[in-house]
Amino acid sequence: MQAALILKSQKNMIRFLISSILFVSLVSITFISCNAQHKTSSATFSENNLPAEDPYFVKTKDTISLYGPRSITRNILQDKNGNFWFATWQGIIRYDGKFFTNFTLKEGLRHFHIFSVSEDKTGNIWFGTIGGGMYRYDGKSFTYFTTKDGLASNVVWCILPDKSGNIWFGTDNGVSRYDGKSFINFTTKDGLLHNSILSMMQDKTGKIWFGTQGGISCYETTTDMSNGDSTKRQAGFTNFTNETSLHFIGVCSILADKTGHIWIGSQAGLSRYDPSASLNTGRKSFTTVTTNSSHVFEDRSGKFWMNASSTNPQNMVLYRYDPLTEPGTKENSFTEIIVKNDQKDPFTNQIFGVTEDRNGNIWFGTVNGVCYYDGKSFTNFSEH
Repeated sequence: MQAALILKSQKNMIRFLISSILFVSLVSITFISCNAQHKTSSATFSENNLPAEDPYFVKTKDTISLYGPRSITRNILQDKNGNFWFATWQGIIRYDGKFFTNFTLKEGLRHFHIFSVSEDKTGNIWFGTIGGGMYRYDGKSFTYFTTKDGLASNVVWCILPDKSGNIWFGTDNGVSRYDGKSFINFTTKDGLLHNSILSMMQDKTGKIWFGTQGGISCYETTTDMSNGDSTKRQAGFTNFTNETSLHFIGVCSILADKTGHIWIGSQAGLSRYDPSASLNTGRKSFTTVTTNSSHVFEDRSGKFWMNASSTNPQNMVLYRYDPLTEPGTKENSFTEIIVKNDQKDPFTNQIFGVTEDRNGNIWFGTVNGVCYYDGKSFTNFSEH
């Protein structure tokens, strides 16, 4: 029985990967992206020159429901007003604490899988799609952007509002920076390590870090304002590929902790980078923490939450890591938390984006929707 479950999982995973690769390939071939450093102002579109809608969009029967999404939920955001926004295969879904509203259906938005979601400092909510560009929601209406506006690609994996008010978009054809009026795009021609950008973050010195399919790139702006230093420096990319046999392939998560260390979640697992270590002194800049995670999130207490790269055949596995636990003590730094699930197929038991709400609950997306952990038990919003 166990062997049959594993075989079924493998077949499902293969089918999913093949369909995803074919779709993304089609997007890359069909839609023309802007060249690096090419600046383009916003344009108004007609229905005739918009990207074709995704034929695999999961359309629900209800626009407003008591139940949560029942499809892949890639990322979760709690906005400044306390509402939750879910990036799902059913479109853009908002949860106000009582009802789930599908804004893709409610507002008549184009039907695409939503992959990324972020809020800027003015309260705008940004949504990245797979093949359909992106949306900006100002609380009243949606504004639509595609490659016709200057976006590098219509596949938007991640979104980062920076401290200067720019919005960065990680795509499958480089990164776009939007200043509110126009886009500037960067690709490997400008020094970026790889054009598929899976994650982004800005550290306390103002540097922008990019987790790519092929490694890590760090972009330094022309002015370093850390510690009051306004020294002008030349803008450009610094790339990190391999050190002590670490292979940063598929960097799904990248974040900076309060001490300035950079944490990297990739196919190689979870690693920590110490910016103060010099590659020339023999001191290791990178430390492998675990080889069993790719999606990583730090909560307010400094603990890290992550998924397992392999899943239990009947349950999902969520890990909590405490970096303050001293090595060699009886207390384990890693806590394995089993998420009970009625689904018997291991392909359905996968964890994606993780976040923390105002009350300290840990929310995460799954193949079948969304749930949260309050430290004792799990709550999901499934109809079944």
